[in-house]
Formats: sequence, structure tokens, C-alpha cells
Amino acid sequence: MSVKEQIIAKLTNALVPATINVIDDSAKHAGHQFHPGGVEPRGETHFTVKVVSAAFTGKNRLARHRIVNELLAAELADSVHALAIEAKAPGE
Repeated sequence: MSVKEQIIAKLTNALVPATINVIDDSAKHAGHQFHPGGVEPRGETHFTVKVVSAAFTGKNRLARHRIVNELLAAELADSVHALAIEAKAPGE
């Protein structure tokens, strides 16, 4: 399963979103340093997540980002270098 597929599966299972769009932005960042030891060779490292879920109702932007970051903690610790998040409640 690709990193993108893992992200979609985790967010879908936890948030039951009305809509979800995960965009792999990695190609835009080819050659960027992943860590001081060298250049990131893996490919799937930068993503934009756009998700609309009732789970975000009544929560501010920071709380919404924390939810997504906690759900994707394993990916962020391993393969994902950057994650842009657009998290909204239905109707926003």
C-alpha cells in the first residue's frame, strides 16, 4: 500500500469524511533535503490533505490539525516529511 493510500485509509476510518482529497506534492520537492544526512530518495514525502468531516465541528483550526497529525503520527515519524492540512466541518 502506498503512503497516500495509507493516509486515505487512516483518515477515512477515523473521521468518516464527507469528502477527502489527498494530494501527493512530492514531485514539487524533488531534491530537497529530508534530514541533515542526505537527500530523501523515497518519493512519497510531501502531501496536502483536504478533508471535510463532522468530527471537526466545533473545533478550531489547531484542534483539527492536531487530530489529523495524531492519526498520521506513524507516517510523520517515518516517511512523510511535510503535511499541509485543510480540515473543515460540513458547511464551511
